[in-house]
Amino acid sequence: MHAWPASEVPALPGQGRDLRIHDTATGGLVTLDPGPVARIYVCGITPYDATHMGHAATYNAFDLVQRVWLDTKRQVHYVQNVTDVDDPLLERAERDGVDWVALAEKETTLFREDMTALRMLPPKHYIGAVEAIPGIVPLVERLRELGAAYELDGDVYFSVESDPHFGQVSNLDAAAMRLLSAERGGDPDRPGKKNPLDPMLWMAAREGEPSWDGGTLGRGRPGWHIECVAIALDHLGMGFDVQGGGSDLAFPHHEMGASHAQVLTGEFPMAKAYVHAGMVALHGEKMSKSKGNLVFVSGLRRDGVDPAAIRLTLLAHHYRSDWEWTDQVLRDAKDRLGRWRAAVSQPDGPSADALVEEIRAALADDLDAPAALAAVDRWADLQQREGGTDTGASGVVTRAVDALLGVAL
Repeated sequence: MHAWPASEVPALPGQGRDLRIHDTATGGLVTLDPGPVARIYVCGITPYDATHMGHAATYNAFDLVQRVWLDTKRQVHYVQNVTDVDDPLLERAERDGVDWVALAEKETTLFREDMTALRMLPPKHYIGAVEAIPGIVPLVERLRELGAAYELDGDVYFSVESDPHFGQVSNLDAAAMRLLSAERGGDPDRPGKKNPLDPMLWMAAREGEPSWDGGTLGRGRPGWHIECVAIALDHLGMGFDVQGGGSDLAFPHHEMGASHAQVLTGEFPMAKAYVHAGMVALHGEKMSKSKGNLVFVSGLRRDGVDPAAIRLTLLAHHYRSDWEWTDQVLRDAKDRLGRWRAAVSQPDGPSADALVEEIRAALADDLDAPAALAAVDRWADLQQREGGTDTGASGVVTRAVDALLGVAL
């Protein structure tokens, strides 16, 4: 599976700062020191609807992570999956009377177009669950050999008790885990499981549903969590720098994935930092496909909204905060974009050197994009009020806003 084209990231004078970011597992800020190649895995879409503003906010956060690292002159090895076979996709295809493969391809194509328009930097490896199955099967077989997996009516489950570190990503108690498991794709009430929280590794073939050769597992398809583990271990190995996604993935997805990987390798932790973006609401409720309360990037683009304004709307909120999409937040972003473009339309201006460092400092401090935007606002206001004599300052600002914030002026 291919990703989307990369927009050019302008080079800036000087060098960026190491990133300090909130780690869900420890509950505090950690300073990341990745070495010359930073490694990040971000969980991708299940392509039965793409791309709503909740998705966009999540991928914007991890795009900023990449941009901070690139500004430190590091290379970035970014991996993202596509869950191109799963119950929600199959259910949507059946509801709409379309082929599930065609639906997945259509929505993945739309997602790529949205990411390109928003200037999100693409992953180096963009891997679908279906193409990862040959690598998933041996991992499930290995977990079974290790005594960490068991069979139940043909399905194969992972035993969470096989990992002594289970629970150390989300830090939730058993009761909270059980509630979230039921809400987020688990089956805690299924009779016969050793532990209600045990997640499925391999689903035996069901009549009328797609299935693949699972070797000693029999025909079937992979569970949700082992998919990402197989892809991450194959392309990044253990101990990569950031595992990212929305806050609703901390449990069960990232918790279970970490346990799978840690039992398979005998190493801990799977990732040095577990980083989670907040949720975006509409009309008082979290945007979700099940509720249908979605604002789509593609819909805004069809209505003629400048993608730079969409991106500025996302950047106006700290990545870890929950916030609500309204017409007003988009209007505010359009106004800001207009002010910035007017300010850089003159080649000379107030010195931009301090501004570049302000943006760098804000982003290095747990991706504080609102503080970075406020710094650019101050420069733009000064340019409009007083102007300046620093030749080329506007060009520096334009390149910095592009390189660090992903906004094309």
